[in-house]
Amino acid sequence: MFLHNYVEKVYAGFLGMNAGIRLGAPVEPREWTAERIQRIFGDVKGYVKDYKNFAADDDANGPVFFIRALYDDAQNRDLQPGDVGKAWLNYCREGIGMIWWGGEDVSSEHRAFANLKKGIPAPRSGSAEENGIVLAEQIGGQIFVDTWGLLFPGKIERAARCAEAAASVSHDRNGLYGARFMAACISSAFTANSIDEIIAAGLSVIPEHSTYANVVKAVKRFHEEKPVDFRLCLAMLHDDWGYDKYPGICHIIPNAGVCALALLYGNGDFSRTIEIATMCGWDTDCNAGNVGTVAGVFNGIDRIPEHYRRPINDCIVTSSVSGYLNILDIPTFCKELALLGYQLGGLAPPEKLAHSVKIGEVYFNFDLPGSTHGFRTNNAFKTLIRHSKSVGEGSLEVIFDRMVDGNNSKIFYKPFYRRDDFSDEKYKPVFSPKAYSGQIVAATIFLDKWQGSDIHITPYVRKTHTQKDITLETVILKDRTWNDIQFVIPDTGGAIIDEIGYIVASPSHLSDRALGTLYIDNFHIYGNSNYSIDFSKQSEEFLSVTPFSHNKGNWFLENGKMKCQSFDDCSSFTGNYYTKDANIEAEIEPLSGESHCLIFRAPGIMRQYLAGFDGKGQISLIKNDFGYERLLTVPFDWAHGKKYKFTVECKGKDIQFSVDGQPVIQHLDGRFSHGMYGYGCLQKGESVIYSFKIKEMNHKAI
Repeated sequence: MFLHNYVEKVYAGFLGMNAGIRLGAPVEPREWTAERIQRIFGDVKGYVKDYKNFAADDDANGPVFFIRALYDDAQNRDLQPGDVGKAWLNYCREGIGMIWWGGEDVSSEHRAFANLKKGIPAPRSGSAEENGIVLAEQIGGQIFVDTWGLLFPGKIERAARCAEAAASVSHDRNGLYGARFMAACISSAFTANSIDEIIAAGLSVIPEHSTYANVVKAVKRFHEEKPVDFRLCLAMLHDDWGYDKYPGICHIIPNAGVCALALLYGNGDFSRTIEIATMCGWDTDCNAGNVGTVAGVFNGIDRIPEHYRRPINDCIVTSSVSGYLNILDIPTFCKELALLGYQLGGLAPPEKLAHSVKIGEVYFNFDLPGSTHGFRTNNAFKTLIRHSKSVGEGSLEVIFDRMVDGNNSKIFYKPFYRRDDFSDEKYKPVFSPKAYSGQIVAATIFLDKWQGSDIHITPYVRKTHTQKDITLETVILKDRTWNDIQFVIPDTGGAIIDEIGYIVASPSHLSDRALGTLYIDNFHIYGNSNYSIDFSKQSEEFLSVTPFSHNKGNWFLENGKMKCQSFDDCSSFTGNYYTKDANIEAEIEPLSGESHCLIFRAPGIMRQYLAGFDGKGQISLIKNDFGYERLLTVPFDWAHGKKYKFTVECKGKDIQFSVDGQPVIQHLDGRFSHGMYGYGCLQKGESVIYSFKIKEMNHKAI
């Protein structure tokens, strides 16, 4: 039986992980010694730096994307290292984002990816025999495994086994013991009554006399003798287990000691646990992230302080090839994770949970404690946003404060991000919108007006390239009741939307200013999209052209068009990751080379269909499923320097491809039912892409 509060515990663990990562990240480099952290920041009691939004980080990327092996390959069977290896290749853009590309002789992850690309399979890709013991035992073995612990509450051996399989893609020996230990600690935290019990669970799944077990036991013994001052224990770690004894950039053993230290000296308190992990130095974001997950699950959502939760605002971004998946709503992700946990446990999920997740659509019902789903306001002086249980099972409470004619506040969700939205771009996130022209936006809004005149709600979207709003018909809310507000996202003329929400205003006068509360619930973006991408309205950001994510090649804007230079093979992706039936059109001009293809139904870099010019005088429909297969090739006389319109229409298994309106290929294939779309080349060449248009058909949540 799963715990009655399983979803809330998963939510607390994932929030705790991200709070720890963001607390530790600013003082991660070796330059930030424990002594320097203490001198500059003193006794850390909160984030040491302010963030516009939480930027992408490898410590979050791995836990989010490597579990996709369970969706993509390891269905209804035990997870194998090769399944996770495929997830690496399918979601990691080569050389950018996702993992730390620090050089094959320095970064364990970089070496593992290079091995996988060379055809060296997991677990050989991460083995000490292949890479040497130093790379095999760096910290990455345990920093990507948090979600394995969250998927198996109280099942420590199963959590440890999956974590080991995943970690073996890039690590070995003590690197694997760290994965097992941390996943078991997280799994145990769901039911444990003490930190000692959690650590005992972690030790129970690794070899008793391993170096990893020995450093944890050394910290335990020291804590039993001197349980007050964590800095004394840290001094012991430096003397007996320091970086000088364990080579590489960030060896797992010293950092394992810090994790055990933070858990024990944190004494179960969430804040103190991640703060101590940060103040100890070494790999601060990794350590604080791992213990943040443990402490988050152990404490539950109510004991994560607001000053750590509020800046997260329920959203993070990641660095995979899918710009759509990279915009991560934390409550939604945690519900998806919980549903997967029930499935892996062989149990039917609660009906309420199952109905609150709509894969491929934006749906927020605010039922998790404190959840905000990333909503924000541009006018915090006039509108205060917070979660509420006052009306219904949960809603977003918007308090409007003494508004008069001429005042207004935006209450909005961000379906797209730009470089200026972040304080750093270390892991180069890329984005595809979560909302498109033609889709329906629905919500229910309850008005509780305390004084003043009518409250007006004006739905709007904002075009990111001009930052100009498109406003729709204003609605006057009815008081003391739920108002159903629905609108269709208008055509943006090829521009991307980066805000979607409501403008709150009132014609009230100074003598009777509007004061009260709005409650927003069941915010939903759904239906068929129908939009275009105008490259004259896009930008080059994060080494990509918005809203695309590029893998290999050189991509840039030139004269209002996107240009592709391929040196061997390359690909580019955008759109809703869950797009199924659709009509996709692109105008392209091949300049050189013999391969110029439209990509569609692409669940990743290594899985997709391609259709287009494939050699002189011919067109092919190609399936890539970790290897290219030409499904059909037909003659077609095409030439360099000429503009063509490619159109692909997918309906179920039926794939039709046309050039300049002339049907060229029709074929049945059901391998991929959904995915991104884009453009790619299988060999050296150069192309110009003028525009894209997409029209979905029969869109439904998966």
